[in-house]
Amino acid sequence: MGSPWKPFLLLSVISGLSDFARAVAARPISYAAVLRMKPDSSSSAFNSRSRPRQQHSGGLVTPDWPAFSSHPLSALSQPSSQEDYRSEESEEFGPVFMQEPDDVIFPLDSDEKKVVIHCEARGNPPPTYSWYINGTEVDAEADYRYSLIDGNLIITNASETTDYGKYQCKAQNSFGTVLSRDGILQFAYIIYSWVFNEFPSFVAEDSRRFISQDTGNLYISKVQPSDVGSYICLVKNTVTNARVLSPPTPLTLKTDGVMGEYEPKIEVHFPTSVLAARGVTVRLECFALGNPVPTITWRKINGNIPKKARLRKSQAVLEIPNIQLEDSGTYECKAENPRGGTAFKGHLQVYTLPQWVRMINDTQMDSGEKLQWECKATGRPRPTYRWLRNGLPLTSQGRVEIVNGELTNHKVQQTDSGMYQCVAENKYGAIYSNAELKILASAPVFIPNPIRVIATLGKDVSLECKPRASPKPRITWKRGDRRIQPNKRIMLLRNNTLRIVNSSRADEGNYVCRAENQLGSAELTAMLWVKEAMRVELSPARVEVTVGESVVLSCKATHDTSLDVAFQWFFNQKPINFQQDGGHFEYIQTVRARQSSTVDLMIRSILLKHAGKYGCRAQTSADTVFAEAELLVRGPPGPPGVVIVEEITDTTATLSWTRGLDNHSPISTYNVQARSPFSLGWQTVKTDPDPVTGDMESAIAVELNPWVEYEFRVVASNAIGTGDPSAPSRAVRTKEAVPSVAPANVSGGNGRRHELVISWEPVSEEFQNGEGFGYIVAFRANGSRGWKEKMVTSADSTTYKYRDETFPPLTPFEVKVGVYNNKGDGPFSKVVVIHSAEGEPREAPSDVKAYSVSSSEIRVTWKLPNLEPGRPRGYEVSFWTDMEQEESGKKQRTVKNETSMVLTGLEGNSLYHITVKGFNSIGQGPASTTVTAKTRKAPPAQPPSNLMWIQEGNNVSLSWDPVKAKENESDVIGYMVLLKQEGRGHSQVTRTINPSTMLSLPEGGTYIIEVRALSEGGDGAVSSQVRVVTSSGVRAKSKQGSVHCPPQSLAWTLLLLVLLVPSASW
Repeated sequence: MGSPWKPFLLLSVISGLSDFARAVAARPISYAAVLRMKPDSSSSAFNSRSRPRQQHSGGLVTPDWPAFSSHPLSALSQPSSQEDYRSEESEEFGPVFMQEPDDVIFPLDSDEKKVVIHCEARGNPPPTYSWYINGTEVDAEADYRYSLIDGNLIITNASETTDYGKYQCKAQNSFGTVLSRDGILQFAYIIYSWVFNEFPSFVAEDSRRFISQDTGNLYISKVQPSDVGSYICLVKNTVTNARVLSPPTPLTLKTDGVMGEYEPKIEVHFPTSVLAARGVTVRLECFALGNPVPTITWRKINGNIPKKARLRKSQAVLEIPNIQLEDSGTYECKAENPRGGTAFKGHLQVYTLPQWVRMINDTQMDSGEKLQWECKATGRPRPTYRWLRNGLPLTSQGRVEIVNGELTNHKVQQTDSGMYQCVAENKYGAIYSNAELKILASAPVFIPNPIRVIATLGKDVSLECKPRASPKPRITWKRGDRRIQPNKRIMLLRNNTLRIVNSSRADEGNYVCRAENQLGSAELTAMLWVKEAMRVELSPARVEVTVGESVVLSCKATHDTSLDVAFQWFFNQKPINFQQDGGHFEYIQTVRARQSSTVDLMIRSILLKHAGKYGCRAQTSADTVFAEAELLVRGPPGPPGVVIVEEITDTTATLSWTRGLDNHSPISTYNVQARSPFSLGWQTVKTDPDPVTGDMESAIAVELNPWVEYEFRVVASNAIGTGDPSAPSRAVRTKEAVPSVAPANVSGGNGRRHELVISWEPVSEEFQNGEGFGYIVAFRANGSRGWKEKMVTSADSTTYKYRDETFPPLTPFEVKVGVYNNKGDGPFSKVVVIHSAEGEPREAPSDVKAYSVSSSEIRVTWKLPNLEPGRPRGYEVSFWTDMEQEESGKKQRTVKNETSMVLTGLEGNSLYHITVKGFNSIGQGPASTTVTAKTRKAPPAQPPSNLMWIQEGNNVSLSWDPVKAKENESDVIGYMVLLKQEGRGHSQVTRTINPSTMLSLPEGGTYIIEVRALSEGGDGAVSSQVRVVTSSGVRAKSKQGSVHCPPQSLAWTLLLLVLLVPSASW
């Protein structure tokens, strides 16, 4: 079978410039080319009728359909609230659509070649289905390609020629017929692209090359040598991704002429009128040929292009997503190059499918009643309306009047029953609203029957007569065999209710209501009993309690003995929830007497919120009686009204407030409280008058601090207690005043030579009394008359230093510190005596001596120098070896005025040079003369070895090999034996000059023994440990003995009850 495509190449040179082209033959060659693709009429795979549903005689509109696109929901697919009663299977009703036909795009290359269009309706009896194609009923029996399964239409071997179009489903049962919305069946939705030379090398679109998705053509502006080659058109089905390739089309360059520059010519553009549905994406194409390559620009006449719009394909496509009514208007594309420009205009019109504003609902009516239905929809263009009854057109005639979306039937009859549809449509679509009309027809029926009515003596009673019947029945009442005739005491109301005024015992008996229409009749018997009226007493009727107390309210109902009574408690007209409020309320059921019943309400731990009206409702089948009692709760007062600051001075504030609730106990006093940034929360302030009695609503807060921001509140008290505080007043600041508080703890001393250092505790901001706060420091030497005063402007300052080279160290001064602010000078502190700084030490320590203590320690001693003037605060000892300079030596300081120090961490067998100097806060004094001392040799590094011991009872005889010191070690002068009991901190030390000793074990347990050599250089290395385990209470001396010489490793010897274990040192 031949290819369905007949491509041809139109390669043209703009003829209007041919003379100019010959005149400039030396210029580079420049052509424009258009490759057009025309499908063969024999092909149906991508027929020209196969277009998007919303592609109209305007630009390309892209709805982004899926294979089975969604359709705007109409009333047909939405179960209404009136259908809820149809949940019972026994209820009969007309068809209601559950699923309606959707738009379908069917791929012709499908293997099954079947199209399924869905339709489903529910109804009782179950509905039957039929289908229409473009308004013609489908004959499934005559055409084997069509079949129906559960309402769905199945098309076998679908053909675009015969099956393209609108499909509508009809569902019907004995109650009526309904038509579905339209579903459109289409067979393709395609996009175009072009292949250059070989697949998959696609032509890239840019400012020179453009592929129109409207025509499928490839446009090349200003052809270049690189464009020469073979071109293949590729058409893709977006539903199935199926592709079809055209035969190749060659593109060559002419050699018989030269193409020069020329002005733009718009080769492809959108239509002059574009229609688009609201919500879709609109694509407007505009591409021009020209040399140089033209630039495309867009604008909207009399408006702005929507901000959501996007320019694509080098501005050749204007894309407007989610188009709305306000996007309508005239759009212009303009092509320009240096040779000139051209423009094209087209109008974009946005339309909307109809959408329901008001729909019709299922209705049941009696014969002869008036039916009024109204449906209303919006859309652009404005929709029109038509009505269907059982799938057939309904027009105004006789009792039926139709005006647009309004249908009126002035007197419905049984024959009017059926399925009704209001159709709202414009040129772009239609929507359906369905409803079933049922005209009722039944003989009268009473449910329930008979009925029992209990009335209260002396009260009115009503006997209702409400049969189920259609049409409306005629009603009559009788008592016994006599028909009741209305009078002043017995009335027949319009709703057929029999009303008896001021009922008495004589009214007791059976009353019969008879209902009758043309379909039959029925009677209702109402049995009337008249009982004594119930009386309810709630006690106490008024009660006062105090917060925290409890009370019991008793509700007693006196009633007819044949009736049961039910009680319910209320608080301020609302039922009491005993589960939620069980912490305070308890329902107490008491024993029922012969003619009365009583219940109690216990209210525990009463709060103020429990004050109010308490109600008891007693109810029988005859009547209901409600009684109320009032509960007053005495408690602490409520919060007073907001505090107002009426006047403010430097130390007072005039306050006023309004009374709060006294909670049934008179207010006795008010407490005024204040809060400032310096207080610890709210503090009670002094007032004038004092106290503030409960009948007052103003007071003056006194003794406030100047220039402090305060908030005020008031607390009321009564005999019950103190209530909640009022809301705080606005923050106010007292006025400024001269400072009244002097600095505290004036002291001083230290500092450098010739300095007088004066210090004090700063005055808190709370007592600075105003802006510009500072200090006045006054001082004079003892014996002098005039004061020197210095201003310290910083409120946070705590120190002042005065320097004078003329006064000697430790000169006594009289000092006082005062305060000031912008309002003036405040008080001074008490006068104190402060000495000026002392000088650094003048003399060096004397009689400095140093001697070695061990291989790492040297003790240094000295005598104090003359302490006046420049007394030392401590001493600094400097020391260095022969190999070091004095400057690089180490230093150690005493903590206080000590006269000795032990230098530690020294090197053994080394000579050290040592000096001592005093120091204080001023500086250091001169150094003493240098003395020297040599540290002793290091202690022996070899520990005692070859330990041997003999146990006899509680005594252990211990011996070891003597330790021999090396040449660079101190000589051994003895040994130290350490004995300690495991688990105890106390140790027993034995010193001996011999390599042996006798140890006594005081009691049973585990003992550890260690031995060290002693030397002038210190203690030597420790021996390996000996662990001795003895039984508690062994006191007798054992006659048996053993000698043990342990090796370096662990060894065990059992002698009597003693276990000796040598181990590594610890």
